Amino acid sequence: MENLLQKFGLHLASIRQEKGLSQEQLAETSGLHRTYISSLERGKRNPTIVTLSALSNALNISLSELIDF
Repeated sequence: MENLLQKFGLHLASIRQEKGLSQEQLAETSGLHRTYISSLERGKRNPTIVTLSALSNALNISLSELIDF
């Protein structure tokens, strides 16, 4: 499970950086806390479907794009 979370975190960070967003900007847009985004990107947290939806909306991508890594 840890490896899966780390892969997701790297994918999330990559998308965020491609969009030119800081963790703080993504946090503000998604309604999540910056430290939570950081934890996700480091593979330390397991996001819920609600969190994934908030992130995909904030990044302006589909949910399937967010979890396709």
